[in-house]
Amino acid sequence: MTNYDPKDWFYYIFSLNRTETFKKLIPMLVCITVYSFLITFLEVDFLQLSDKNPLKNLIVIHNLLGVVLSLLLAYRTNTAYERWWEGRKLWGSMINNSRSLSLKLSVLLKNEDDLKFFRDLIPKYAITLQKHLRDEVMDTLKLDEVDVDFENYNHIPNQIAKMMFEKVNHIYLDKKISGDQYLVLNDEIISFIEVCGACERIKNTPIPYSYSSFIKKFLLFYVLTLPLALAFTLSYLTVPVVVFVFYILASLELIAEEIEDPFGTDANNLPTRKMANNIKNQVEELM
Repeated sequence: MTNYDPKDWFYYIFSLNRTETFKKLIPMLVCITVYSFLITFLEVDFLQLSDKNPLKNLIVIHNLLGVVLSLLLAYRTNTAYERWWEGRKLWGSMINNSRSLSLKLSVLLKNEDDLKFFRDLIPKYAITLQKHLRDEVMDTLKLDEVDVDFENYNHIPNQIAKMMFEKVNHIYLDKKISGDQYLVLNDEIISFIEVCGACERIKNTPIPYSYSSFIKKFLLFYVLTLPLALAFTLSYLTVPVVVFVFYILASLELIAEEIEDPFGTDANNLPTRKMANNIKNQVEELM
């Protein structure tokens, strides 16, 4: 995630980073520039069409379609941001649940080996969840100087949760905690699984293909027909105007694409690795 000062206008207006939509759109901007120039040349200089040409009336249609396209892009961007913000709230819950479980275990458990087990495993759940959401391969995991083999499992966070359930059950059977305390710890671990499931729902359910595809086709059609209408009134000023319109509209779509999966590695995705490390530091401090 890119850290920045939202009050520093001038620096971010005139600076470019590797994720700027302008850099990603350069090939398309070049194509749109050439296309707009050719259309303007054909209409103004080559064919020398008059202002009474029916194509001039296309501007009325573009005004209507522009409103529809703007509403679609606004909805698209808002939907993507809602997914990003929901992901942030889920990882906030993961941090709070880890703190809560650590606090309760540090008070209820007296055996140092039991404390050490959870002190090691609670952060590992967050770390493996972060890697799981990014589809990073992790066949083994070091726990208390022992390598645990997860090669035959596709969902390592589930295995970590299972190990914690088994440990809590053994502690209960050994009479180290009461039945009520067992239920409290059980609910805390279940909350980890619920966060994992909600994150997977966001990751594995992208915006429907037909909706995303339609917006792209609509946007491209709108921009490609725009020079046909503007060339009569703006002449060669049509070229920069069309390029600017395409840049604004396409940038909104690119921003939505980037943030709709908040758990990836893009600069504007959630800093899940940093949050997992914060959980590790806080759990070790509490326990």
